[in-house]
Amino acid sequence: MTERLERGYFEGLYEADRDPWGFETSAYEAEKYERTIAALEGRHFPRGLEVGCSIGVLTAMLSAHCDALLAVDVSELAVERAGKRLAELDHVRVERRTLPEEMPAGPFDLIVCSEVLYYWDRELLSAALDELEPELAPGGSLLAVHWRPPTRTYPLRGDEVHEILLERSALEPAWSAVEERYRIDRLDRSR
Repeated sequence: MTERLERGYFEGLYEADRDPWGFETSAYEAEKYERTIAALEGRHFPRGLEVGCSIGVLTAMLSAHCDALLAVDVSELAVERAGKRLAELDHVRVERRTLPEEMPAGPFDLIVCSEVLYYWDRELLSAALDELEPELAPGGSLLAVHWRPPTRTYPLRGDEVHEILLERSALEPAWSAVEERYRIDRLDRSR
């Protein structure tokens, strides 16, 4: 049996707080987003996917690096708020999806998983990677960003997620940053 934080958990967070993690106001989030964009190394991508877009703060930044960007989240409230934030960006689409079961069809040149993969246990993360990796285009990048300190509610820690990614992925490590509170790894598919 797999374990994950379910949709109701996230809907409850967004009902209680418009921005439960302070994405719009946190200096920590702003610095982490800057490093996340730096991990792209100035590249531009024809088609991107952001898994777990929340209210769309990072999505707006990623949109400048993609010709088309699909942003998905399990929470209807988050998708509604992200949709409003991104309404002016015609090349960005926001959808409510539960991954890995509702994985959109690729290929994607960029897949971003920021602060989301540790909501699944090892078994479900492996299943998700089995869905994500085949949808990555040749020359594409999978970018993972996660909080490192322990939590009481997440099935995995950020470092565990990145260790699993690096151990089981056929993708090549291309860029990495390990900070006290977060870790970023970009893995690339060969052309």
